[in-house]
Amino acid sequence: MKPKLDLATVAGIIAGVVLLLSAIALGGGMNVFFNIPSMLIVIGGTIAATLINFPLKEVMRVLKVAPRAFKSSFDEPKRIMEKLLFLCAESKKKGFLGLEEHLKDEPNKFLQSSFGMMIDGFPPDQVNQSLRLQTMAMQERHKTGRKVFESMGTWAPAFGMIGTLIGLVQMLAAMEDPSTIGPKMAVALLTTFYGAVLANLVFLPMAGKLKRLTEIETTTNGIIIEGISGIQTGTTPVNLETRLKGFLETGMQDEKLRRDPAPAT
Repeated sequence: MKPKLDLATVAGIIAGVVLLLSAIALGGGMNVFFNIPSMLIVIGGTIAATLINFPLKEVMRVLKVAPRAFKSSFDEPKRIMEKLLFLCAESKKKGFLGLEEHLKDEPNKFLQSSFGMMIDGFPPDQVNQSLRLQTMAMQERHKTGRKVFESMGTWAPAFGMIGTLIGLVQMLAAMEDPSTIGPKMAVALLTTFYGAVLANLVFLPMAGKLKRLTEIETTTNGIIIEGISGIQTGTTPVNLETRLKGFLETGMQDEKLRRDPAPAT
């Protein structure tokens, strides 16, 4: 499956930034919301806490996981089901070895490798166990990246509060000059603002998106595992279609599935 830009993620970030900047501009100006010390406290503190809490390898892995939130590279379950039904019908005509030609250009690597095991003669229980272990390993890898974002979403507001406390202490230390109280109070509150924005517009939504993508990939893998199990045990395309439709939402289960390979888009 060729990765495509996920417009929902991009549109959400752009809409959030535009709305915030518009509200700030309409409220009086942008300059008062820009403060480098406040940014250093929130961003630097969040990064420092992340490095303390997670091994460096897991933090660096986030750089590979994060782009997934901007790409809709997952397979549509319906396409996978239709490909499995086609392969099931072909196995009846040509046997398992005859399926190899239909898998050379298959973009879903999990489906390709699973049928490779079957064609190589691995027994059904071994294929099933291996595929389930691969799915569990995938979930664990993705969960690590998601946990980093979730933790950053927790720490960013916390360091925002720490920055606010620092600003309040500095303000109270200069109470002899009442004219400085207002500006210093504004600067003190900026760190809380930065922390809340980063947590609720970046870190937590990214964690949620990655979680949903993992769920979709897990469902797709489950469809493949069920499909290859049925094909190996000699089920018919009709029976396999009934089994696979259990993965679809109730409103989609009455839809007719194709028996020829649906193209990957």
